[in-house]
Amino acid sequence: MTPRLLAPLLFCFALAAHASGPERPSRADLQRALELHERSVVRVHGPRRAGPGVIVGSAGQVLTSVEHVSLEAAEVEFGGKRLPGAVVLANAYLKIAVVAAPQGSYPSVPVKAQPEDLDGKWLIGVAPGRGKQASHPFTAVARRTKEPFVDVDLPLAPGTPLFDVQGRLAAVVVQRRAGGCRALPLESVKLQLASTAGSP
Repeated sequence: MTPRLLAPLLFCFALAAHASGPERPSRADLQRALELHERSVVRVHGPRRAGPGVIVGSAGQVLTSVEHVSLEAAEVEFGGKRLPGAVVLANAYLKIAVVAAPQGSYPSVPVKAQPEDLDGKWLIGVAPGRGKQASHPFTAVARRTKEPFVDVDLPLAPGTPLFDVQGRLAAVVVQRRAGGCRALPLESVKLQLASTAGSP
């Protein structure tokens, strides 16, 4: 069951194009990211915690932090409703999880899963709104740290997606740290998905 659900997502990662954007994102870049991805950034509710996640597959696969899921299930808050989801991937070392929402069609984000050093690159984040609060974008710089992670200079919640200036998903926050947070580049997510999808 797990390989079947992960295979379409892995295919999306394989099709991502390669490009870089070293300049600081403009206000227009932030507004474009918000308009493109506001519906794709969701909240994931687990038994102990809730936090951000991002829809990375049009069938409803949501990439998030392991902090927001149980071993088997989590709820995905989408369109004002909490939908039951099945955990199809959870990795304690990488601190990521993939939750499959109920069958349907979802607004997935473009991914950027080509090998690229994110050190020194500007990234755009979209934080989901809570209650009557609107979603909002922000910028952050990635800095190289212990492989395969990068550090980001903002204290963002685990599960927060980070986009490049072209609006493609480049990394996901996996751990809050003093003065910032740690994120996992999408290439490492892709390798984990390939390993899981290829397992018997």
